[in-house]
Amino acid sequence: MKRKIILIVATFLSSLVLMAVQKPIFLIWYAQQSAEATAAELAGVSLHGALLDMTMAGYLSVIPWLLMLVAVWVVIPENTMRRLLNGYYAAMSFVVALIVAVDIGLFRYWGFRIDSTIFPYLATPKEAAASVTWGDFIPATTFFLIYGAVMFLAWRPLYRLYATKKESLKQRILSTSALIFVGGLLFLAIRGGVGPATANVSKVYFSDNMFLNQAATNPVFSLLSSSMRSELKADDYRYFPAAECEELFSELIAGQPAHHSDTILTTSRPNIVLILLEGFGRTTATTSHQGRAVTPNLDALRSEGIWFENMFANSFRTDRGTVAVMSGHPAHPVASIMKYPQKAHTLPAIATSLKAEGYATYFTYGGDANFTNTASYLYGTGIEHITDQKTLSFDTPAAKWGYADDVVCDYFATEILKLAEQDKPFFSALLTLSSHEPFEVEFDAFDDKVLNSTAFTDYHVGKMIQRWRNSSAWDDMLIILIADHGISYPEGIKIGSVPRQRIPMLWTGGAVKTPFEVEAYASQCDLAATLLGQLGIDHSRFTFSKDIFNPQVKKFAYWSFNNGFGIINDKGSVIYDCTGDKVISSESAEEATSEELLRAGKAITQTIHNDICNR
Repeated sequence: MKRKIILIVATFLSSLVLMAVQKPIFLIWYAQQSAEATAAELAGVSLHGALLDMTMAGYLSVIPWLLMLVAVWVVIPENTMRRLLNGYYAAMSFVVALIVAVDIGLFRYWGFRIDSTIFPYLATPKEAAASVTWGDFIPATTFFLIYGAVMFLAWRPLYRLYATKKESLKQRILSTSALIFVGGLLFLAIRGGVGPATANVSKVYFSDNMFLNQAATNPVFSLLSSSMRSELKADDYRYFPAAECEELFSELIAGQPAHHSDTILTTSRPNIVLILLEGFGRTTATTSHQGRAVTPNLDALRSEGIWFENMFANSFRTDRGTVAVMSGHPAHPVASIMKYPQKAHTLPAIATSLKAEGYATYFTYGGDANFTNTASYLYGTGIEHITDQKTLSFDTPAAKWGYADDVVCDYFATEILKLAEQDKPFFSALLTLSSHEPFEVEFDAFDDKVLNSTAFTDYHVGKMIQRWRNSSAWDDMLIILIADHGISYPEGIKIGSVPRQRIPMLWTGGAVKTPFEVEAYASQCDLAATLLGQLGIDHSRFTFSKDIFNPQVKKFAYWSFNNGFGIINDKGSVIYDCTGDKVISSESAEEATSEELLRAGKAITQTIHNDICNR
């Protein structure tokens, strides 16, 4: 009995140490961000993170505990038990080390610990691997091999603690009782204590510095817990009673769609070209580096069209940003509605509305349009024709994500000119891809890979628009350029922060009456109501989309990130962490404004969640 209990305790304690050592490794890996914290705060990472480390140690000890319990009543030869234990320890060493290595590599891009967000990308491994550079792969792989080996070497000697021994019935009953008691302690560790709240990520949050909270989070627990719980639990995000939430939300969107502003277009039925610019955040686009413009073509077009100075992305990923732009539906803090095709197909969409008005609808992408269920969403919301890597053929090899923007923009420019020759109006969207990690393009504008890939896309988009300008199709064209999301550049910009979410939007083309700049705060999801409002098309189904040109509508932008949200207007901004149930940052001259923004953000979040759950 004693040896069996020692084996379980040894498994738990060694697992706890192996989990705990992840914290200092993570802090060293991201030393630049760790340097901003005090010694006490860094110590707090391990201290507070120990709760989830104990939970994971408990989970890892369950199988050995079950084996020891079975061995009390069933004689298991020592060689057999040792093979079982060694096999289990080897498998766990591989799985845990893999999760931790992938997490530590992805955090630089995602800004949060690994969770179920990764699973849609695993369904298309080629596209998922396209973001990985050798600079990411080699260190992460090295860490995986070392950490996995250390885990196995720490666990492997434990099998020697098992020994087959004959026991009387009384001894077996005593052994069973002792093991059940140990099992109860493991259960408490897994549960996270005896309090009413079970183990969850928010329990390790201890700071207003989100990096420290993320560092304290056990990545294996983060992945397992998010995978085992529904993203759309009906009782989540319950900040207000239903009636109060509805009243708050109604006040936010009051004033539409009854009013249609004076048109800024020369025609009520222009040919519409939507260009979704991959990762064009305002920290790269419309900036300069060493005295040179990163996006000179976008800068030049800015003075010729309608420029939206305070435009914000609704999310941080392409799948969610695409829905926000094309359906006027802001992103959920956790769930991507594209993962739920039956729900996604019920969304309103620009394409659906235009199709009902006699428009032909198209979508072009140089990569795989099936990635994250994009094709399913597009077909289900009014797009009639999708062109992607599977149907394109160029005399040049595809890049990691697909065909680069130079050949795709050239192809798309030609297709638009062909469509313009037809009698039917059209809506055609292009999603670029070259300004996406790993940022590898055949271009030599900047040494910095991020800036260089942004300049590459800007060059070829500008060249494409110039072709249209020089054609007879120009007069009837409305070209809308908008980013799918922002970018964490320079490194260290936190996900969900105001600079991370700010993006460009520009309307240009011959169908624009006169250039001017819009100062109003708005987000991607406001494009739908604004565009349809200009065309005199009903947009009452677009619950979350506001007509930016409607003076009666409140001007603000809302966005979500990994279980958090941000909201901003001309008076201030609030960024809120739903997991930790706390305000991360608040910038406002008046406390009342911050409270008003927080209540508005909570009401929007609750309404988004209810809307998706009820579809």
